[in-house]
Amino acid sequence: MKALIAMSGGVDSSVAAMLAQRAGYDCIGCTMRLFDDADATDAGSNGEDAAAVAAKLGMPFHVFDLREPFRRCVIDDFVEQYSAGRTPNPCIVCNRTMKFGLLMEKAKELGCDKLVTGHYARVVTDPETGLHSLKKGLDPAKDQSYVLYHLSQEQLSHLLLPLGDLTKEQARRLAAEAGFVNADRPESQDICFVPDGNYAAMIRRYAGREFPPGDFVDLQGRVMGTHKGIIHYTIGQHKRLGQAFGVPRYVCAIDGEKNRITLGGPEDVFSLTAKVTGCSWMSGQTPEEPVRCKVRLRYKQKEQWATVRPLAGCGDTTECTASHAEITFDEPQRAITPGQAAVFYDGDTVLGGGTIL
Repeated sequence: MKALIAMSGGVDSSVAAMLAQRAGYDCIGCTMRLFDDADATDAGSNGEDAAAVAAKLGMPFHVFDLREPFRRCVIDDFVEQYSAGRTPNPCIVCNRTMKFGLLMEKAKELGCDKLVTGHYARVVTDPETGLHSLKKGLDPAKDQSYVLYHLSQEQLSHLLLPLGDLTKEQARRLAAEAGFVNADRPESQDICFVPDGNYAAMIRRYAGREFPPGDFVDLQGRVMGTHKGIIHYTIGQHKRLGQAFGVPRYVCAIDGEKNRITLGGPEDVFSLTAKVTGCSWMSGQTPEEPVRCKVRLRYKQKEQWATVRPLAGCGDTTECTASHAEITFDEPQRAITPGQAAVFYDGDTVLGGGTIL
């Protein structure tokens, strides 16, 4: 069987390539050129490391120029969401549109049976039903199932995740033993196209415009002061608000249309409910009844008990990608943030998820 290996130049995807090869796959390495900044793009210095690892493993290597679709699908969406007062997760959008969209299509064009990535998660297939499940990686510190909640049964059937049973330390040890050039490379902590972490500056530069100041208001709508532009704020923020209020104030809501930010006390950023859109259920079927499960609201957050109630809007389809759901938590949750993902879990199994409204 043939496998296309998505190689970023980091240690994880390099070890995934090696393990897929050891498992007997006829492997082809590749990296995605996503934008022009040679210091940050995967086709820059990271791409060189990916090519070096592929050469060491004796596998063919391709660079796919995906700059235009990445700009259109990921960067444009990031800027649009932030400009509207939401806080998006571009890594999830990139996984959905680039890695498991266009790159999976490239794998099929090359006659590959599997797409291999370095995510710390596991794909398990039920031998009786043939249904595929996505499960957490065994290393809780590295589990990346949260960013893969959108995968369909078809995508899961062609996905190989060799690192799901490993810890990061084990992966680095394997890379060092293999003599990979990137065995000690530190992990990236920022969004790939914003390597300095300055989101506001990137958005202003990319959009080609400034984001004007507007009103800070209290929960009753009374003006409290002036903010410096909505792209500088996110829900739950209480530091770097730009002015002092005498008592701690927290961002409770951001209204992009009115260019207004609502502030409240620390207790006002807690909520028992949330609605999500674009729900994807990993089984391919939208539940007919409310689902009792745990929900994770951020990548590194601990899951919380809740009831998820699917809402009308999806119909009786096998690949539901446009539905809505309402989440009711057992306990109030802090800073439920529009634009982030809410992911549903049954133990270590991902049930699905959606984007918080």
